[in-house]
Amino acid sequence: MRLPKHIGVIPDGNRRWALNNNLSKEMGYKHGINPGLEVFKLCQKEGIEEVTFYGYTVDNTKRPLNQKIEFIKACLESVMLLTKEDCEILVVGDTDSPAFPAEFLPFTKERKKFGKGGIKVNFLIHYGWAWDLDFKKQHCPLGKHVNPRLKSEDISRIDLIIRWGGRRRLSGFLPVQSVYADFYVVDSMWPDFKEKEFYNALKWYDKQDVTLGG
Repeated sequence: MRLPKHIGVIPDGNRRWALNNNLSKEMGYKHGINPGLEVFKLCQKEGIEEVTFYGYTVDNTKRPLNQKIEFIKACLESVMLLTKEDCEILVVGDTDSPAFPAEFLPFTKERKKFGKGGIKVNFLIHYGWAWDLDFKKQHCPLGKHVNPRLKSEDISRIDLIIRWGGRRRLSGFLPVQSVYADFYVVDSMWPDFKEKEFYNALKWYDKQDVTLGG
């Protein structure tokens, strides 16, 4: 089977799952922690080189305070769980914003190796596509215009994006790295993750005609 080198994960449906299970919306986030660990282990098992999890975004700051607190807490626990595994972790997001959760700062300066290292794991925390693509003109010493580099430049091009929760949209997920990504949607909610959904996505990807425009 032809496998993607880099998989992007959009773990959607936590709040809808909570309501469907007679819980308040904020309770759904903690039920999304274990599925993330399962996906990581499956990627590791199958030799995927890099995986990016869409975590807490700039747009998510619009949510009620209790939801934001639980969302950030779940993201942090997810990161800390992977510090006990063999991987290399990087958190990408707007660290200059006062809304950036300080607990993630140690993971933002450079990719940190844990255990024996290996698979690269990226978490997007307080990430926004507009922040990532901030190509405002600047002047160099010679007076020529130059552009700043992509903020998420340490994340490679994505081959396959898997979105749980049934939505058919990227929601601002790494627009540059996603330019040639194949997009697979799982209708079930993220907390209801099943291993077969991951393998169904890989089988589907294997059948796609990847030309990168050529």
